[in-house]
Amino acid sequence: MLNEIKNDTKARMAKSVEAFRHDLVKIRTGRATTTLVDHIKVNYYGSDVPLSQVASVAVSDARSLTITPWEKPMVGAVEKAILASDLGLTPNTAGMVIRLNLPPLTEERRKDLAKVVHSGGEDAKVAIRNIRRDANHQVKELLKEKQITEDDAARAEQDIQKLTDEAIKNVDEVVRAKEQELMAV
Repeated sequence: MLNEIKNDTKARMAKSVEAFRHDLVKIRTGRATTTLVDHIKVNYYGSDVPLSQVASVAVSDARSLTITPWEKPMVGAVEKAILASDLGLTPNTAGMVIRLNLPPLTEERRKDLAKVVHSGGEDAKVAIRNIRRDANHQVKELLKEKQITEDDAARAEQDIQKLTDEAIKNVDEVVRAKEQELMAV
C-alpha cells in the first residue's frame, strides 16, 4: 500500500516538472526553434488543429522560422493564428511561404521573461507541495485505520519528503537552465 502511494507521488511530481518544462518551451529566447509555434492552433475547415498538422515549420537561420502551409487556402488561416497567438510576432508572407523574424530581445524584455520563468517555477513547486500534502494525508489515513504502524508512517513521510526535495531540485535546475538561455546574447 505504501509503495503504491510513493510510486503515485513520484509519477505525479515527475509530471508536474515535465508540464513546467513543456510550458517553458513557449517562452521565446531570441533563438529560432520550431517548438516556439507548437502550441499554435489553426482553424482548419471549422476545427482547431495544431500548426504542425497543416504546415511544415523549419528554422531558416538563427533568428527566423519559415512556415509552409500544405494547402494554398491555409496561408491566411495560419497568418491569423500567428497574429492571435501570444508570440507577439508579425508574419511576412511571400506566396506560400510565411516567415517569422524573431527580433533580438532587449535587456528589459529578457528580465521580464526571467521573472515569468521564476513565477512558473514557483507555481510548479506549489503543485509539487500539494502532491506531497495529498500523499502525507493518504499515509495518515492508513495509520488512522491501523493498516500501518507509526514507524512505517514516519518512514513513508520521510520518503515522500525526499521525493519532494528531488522534484523541487529538478524545477530549480529547469529554471536556472532557462534563465541562462534567456540571458545569453
